[in-house]
Amino acid sequence: MTPRSIRRAAERKALKLARKAAREQQQPFSEQPPVETTPEISAARLAANRANALLSTGPRTEEGRCTSSLNAIKTGLTGITVLLPTDDAAEYQRHIAAYEEEFQPVGLEESELVQSLADIAWRLRRIPALEMAIYAQGRIEFADMFEDQQDPAVRRSLIELHTHLIYEKQLRNLQLQESRLVRRREKETAALRRLQEDRKQREREQNGFEFSNPRSKAGMPTFTPPARPENAPPLAAGVDAFDAQTRTALAMSLAPSSLL
Repeated sequence: MTPRSIRRAAERKALKLARKAAREQQQPFSEQPPVETTPEISAARLAANRANALLSTGPRTEEGRCTSSLNAIKTGLTGITVLLPTDDAAEYQRHIAAYEEEFQPVGLEESELVQSLADIAWRLRRIPALEMAIYAQGRIEFADMFEDQQDPAVRRSLIELHTHLIYEKQLRNLQLQESRLVRRREKETAALRRLQEDRKQREREQNGFEFSNPRSKAGMPTFTPPARPENAPPLAAGVDAFDAQTRTALAMSLAPSSLL
């Protein structure tokens, strides 16, 4: 923009502001927009509101709070809640104990992974029961359909198909949750195995089971005779740097006491 265009733009803006201020001064007070005010509440209405508020404070006991916290839980396949109100808590504890006995976790990180794997298996066990419950609900809900079919097997198949079409969204959601849980189980199983293998490797190194010197198949330290210097005089015919007796004595001196 040129200086002339900038100057003209500033003049137009100033003229516009001046016209707006003149209109506001000429407008009567009664035509100005009213100021919003908060309506006053009568004493009776205020007392009624306070009385109603006392009736909607939610559960007050610990049992009531625990019950209300499960209101939004449907399948228990997601979220932090693993046990449903219909689940057997004793069976769940036996399930956890079986996983701990199987994997023998050591430390907090391994214990958390084992707990997570047990919870995943518990959730996966619930999915077939949920699918069966959906089809059972369909057989009850659509029991009066397809009465014109004479063959009972065909009629049952049509009811199953109709149930699948009506509850397709719920069944597909169960399949997605199952795939998600299976992938999570594979990932956490691999992580647990890596942790345990690293821990066992450290234990072997600390207990002295890792030898820095290479050993032969029989457990004997391997011995390589030293190389002769290039400028050394030649040996006599039939003479070696280490004869058989010297080699045997040296190998026996290097062998562990348990092999002697």
